[in-house]
Amino acid sequence: MPQVTNQLDEIPVARRLTPPVPRQQQGLLILLILLASGIVVGTFVFLRSTQNVSPFDPLTELMPTPEADGRLLGHFSYPIAHEADLVEVIPGRRLHGDAAAAFLAMQRDAAAAGVQLRLLSAFRDQETQHNLFFPVMVERSQGPEERAKVSAPPGYSEHHTGYALDLGDARHPELDLESTFDQSAAFAWLQQHAARYHFRLSFPVDNRQGVAYEPWHWRWEGSSHALELFQQARRFNTAT
Repeated sequence: MPQVTNQLDEIPVARRLTPPVPRQQQGLLILLILLASGIVVGTFVFLRSTQNVSPFDPLTELMPTPEADGRLLGHFSYPIAHEADLVEVIPGRRLHGDAAAAFLAMQRDAAAAGVQLRLLSAFRDQETQHNLFFPVMVERSQGPEERAKVSAPPGYSEHHTGYALDLGDARHPELDLESTFDQSAAFAWLQQHAARYHFRLSFPVDNRQGVAYEPWHWRWEGSSHALELFQQARRFNTAT
């Protein structure tokens, strides 16, 4: 069997910056380093836990105080859907089971009429919504008020409920998430038929919430639970 040599022994003496550590002490040195690292990591974890700081809210101090009716920058607050209530409609896109069934029925009927509805976005948890709000706000040098016109702050998105979705026209993907989506055959079909499946356009032109026009964003209101969640927004936007 060939003799195993220590890598340090292969370095010429002139290149050694420190004297070699005897082999019998190397194990003890490694053990001390590991113990010290464990103490540092443990202390850091303990301090983080005692501060009770969310790992994804470094910019929330920039947000204003919600209005008396609960709105923040025009958006109402919404709870996060329970995992057990969500079903996968397509890979990576989940909806509340009731909304999913209604959407699939609507999608089938639209296809029969020659319109291909495409599901672009569905349920979003709070962290996902945070990543859509704060990093983009910083990247575009926007303030919270400007960013909130096109994206809800975390905790205030209809997508949290599992009842809201963003739709596109599969024949015209260039219109995805654009105001010009309202020129597509998909939007024309939705305007005529979406109400039959209990879908409502959330942010029409000049909505009272002050959110930018989003012809692609629809919410499902086909159950007592969904109606209750969106009652404030519905009343606010239809008030005269």
